[in-house]
Amino acid sequence: MHLRIPVFICLVLLIAAFLPVTTSGQTSCEAIANLTLTNATITSATSVATGAYKPPAAPGLPAPSRELPAFCRVAGIARPTSDSEIHFEVWLPASGWNGKFEQVGNGGFAGSIPFSGMAVPLLQGYATAATDDGHTNGPNQAWAIGHPEKVNDFGYRAVHETAVQAKAIVRAFYGKGASRNYFVGCSEGGREGLTEAQRYPKDFHGIVAGAPAIRWDALELRGAYDALTLMAAPASYIPRAKLPVLQNAAIAACDGMAGVKEGYIENPELCHFDPVVAQCKGDDAPDCLTAAQVASAQRIYGPMKNPQTGELIEPGFSPGVEAFPANWAIWLTGSSAPQLGAGKLLAVFFFRDVVYQDPKWDIHSLDVARDIKFADDKYGAALNSIDPNLRAFKATGGKVIQYHGWGDAAIPPQGSVNYFKSVQKAMGNTKSFYRLFMVPTMSHCAGGPGATMFGNAGGWESGEDDADHDVVLALDRWVEKGVAPDRIIASAFVDNNPSKGVAMTHPLCPYPQMARYKGSGDVKDAANFVCGAAPKQKK
Repeated sequence: MHLRIPVFICLVLLIAAFLPVTTSGQTSCEAIANLTLTNATITSATSVATGAYKPPAAPGLPAPSRELPAFCRVAGIARPTSDSEIHFEVWLPASGWNGKFEQVGNGGFAGSIPFSGMAVPLLQGYATAATDDGHTNGPNQAWAIGHPEKVNDFGYRAVHETAVQAKAIVRAFYGKGASRNYFVGCSEGGREGLTEAQRYPKDFHGIVAGAPAIRWDALELRGAYDALTLMAAPASYIPRAKLPVLQNAAIAACDGMAGVKEGYIENPELCHFDPVVAQCKGDDAPDCLTAAQVASAQRIYGPMKNPQTGELIEPGFSPGVEAFPANWAIWLTGSSAPQLGAGKLLAVFFFRDVVYQDPKWDIHSLDVARDIKFADDKYGAALNSIDPNLRAFKATGGKVIQYHGWGDAAIPPQGSVNYFKSVQKAMGNTKSFYRLFMVPTMSHCAGGPGATMFGNAGGWESGEDDADHDVVLALDRWVEKGVAPDRIIASAFVDNNPSKGVAMTHPLCPYPQMARYKGSGDVKDAANFVCGAAPKQKK
């Protein structure tokens, strides 16, 4: 016996030397491929060496600037119905796991896995996952034709199924489940986050929901409405060269809401801007708008209402960031009148392919009252995330941070305010579990002329590694320690490059509070502002 013990130990060590290293788990990466899942199969599980994979850039999601750490890359397909094919991936840090899981959301109609978005939480030590929402996009949205279950997957089921499967994979790889589960998304991803809170309150401990497309069908109807506004006549179109005229006029009318001139609009909700102030006094000129262009701008800023009932369908867009390169020229006006912006394209996809499933559908046939009723009746229950009852989510201890840029030209920011107010009306004060932060000058999900960067939101790399500057870290601190975010510091960087230094900082305040100037100091320094009650609205 005395001789057998060291021989046995030597054999164990020899065998172990040739086994895959499983730094903190009970299962090797490659062995995860054999894991049995409910309603899903794993198609691959591969160990990825440090720096061996660089995710491609995607719209709104730049490729990460740092190389990714070593991780286990797991791909799978979930099939909760016979017509479902939900592709997902789960990335598991090979070492340095922070013990937590962060799932990231999609944009637009989804249709692909947002790999660049997954890179950010992986770099921060999270296990992470994402999905294509159950379909692959082509030059249109024909995947929806004849496939109502795929629409349901896109609307609510794919994110939930991915969360279920990802948690099982995390448990198998590390030998234990994540201590905290988070969801972070913007745009469609923001809607996905609210959908999770409304439908599956136990999936996540915390949710960051940016610029959510809360009422999907109304948003797409808004895109068609604005397109028809700009195409009503040749004179109705607002060329890109005139967007600075609108922006400058809006800022001149509404700057100073924070108690100091900042060069931008702190809170457009408090100032009524009428573009008629920019109308030409005589003939058309580069520094003014024609009467037809003013009328178009008024409709874009104004609410879209049901012409039969007067009911609000979708709010209008806020003034002040019209000329920012990734704003009106991308989403509304485009580069020419026939082409217009992305809002028109998404509207055509939705009503032609998803709602009416008729290749002959034409945007000029739009009837606001008829089309919103038809879309609501057909897919409103699957696609709209408007339920204000978050009691079940609150009861689990869950927390939500919602944010929206006041300059968003893709999804009207007032929609976030309206949803927040609906939750407060249904549940009372929500500050213990749900807070909304409106971001001055921010375009769709990120970017803008002011301080619009606040860490890991919408898949962006953090410029500051602390909870006062990073919305996901703020959420984590709220969930872990019960410290609610009373403000988040947003930053702007020189040439939009964090390595070149900070150009300005500004506090984001929980709605309905807003930043107020203390009375002295640099207006580009957040230290010279406090969060307080908004002033009375200008008439």
